[in-house]
Amino acid sequence: MDLHGIIEAILFIAEEPLSQKEMAEITGCGLEETKKALTGIMEEYEQKSGLQILQVAGGYQLATRPEAAPYIQKMEREGHTLRLSQAAMEYLAIIAYKQPVTRIEIEAIRGVRVDKVLENLLKKKLIRITGRKSVPGRPITYGTTKKFLQYFGLNDLRDLPPLENFTDMQKSL
Repeated sequence: MDLHGIIEAILFIAEEPLSQKEMAEITGCGLEETKKALTGIMEEYEQKSGLQILQVAGGYQLATRPEAAPYIQKMEREGHTLRLSQAAMEYLAIIAYKQPVTRIEIEAIRGVRVDKVLENLLKKKLIRITGRKSVPGRPITYGTTKKFLQYFGLNDLRDLPPLENFTDMQKSL
C-alpha cells in the first residue's frame, strides 16, 4: 500500500485528529513526504468526494462534507450508523470472550457500572439477552449477535483473535 492509502486508512480509524508528525511516526515516513501526501489527498477530496480532511484541534481528521448532512441524518434516523466508544468496545470484548456473561460479572471485570453501555449495545443490536444464569437471583446473561460478527468482519466467534494476544485484557478475564 502506498503512503496515500496508509494516511487515508489511519485518518479513517482515528478517533482524534492526528498531527502531521504523528502521521509521519505511524507511517515511518519523513515529515515532508507525509505533508506532501496529505496535501495530495486533500486536493483529491476537493474533486467530487463526499469526504474531506479537516484541519482541527492541531491535527487532521477525516470528515464528511456538509452537503452530505441530509443523507447522513437520514441514515442515523433509520439506525444505519454505528459508532462505538472505547468503553463500549471494552464491554463488547468482555461479552464476546466470556459469553454468556451477566452484568455483575462484567462490572466485576471493569470495576464500574455498565447499565447504560449495555442498554446502548442492546439498542444497536450488537449484543442480545441469551437467558438467565442458574444462580440465586437468576441474573440475565448477554451474548453477541450476528450484527456483532458483521461489524467486526468475523464469520464466527472462533475467528476472534486468541485472548493471549491481549495480555492486559487476559489478566482481567
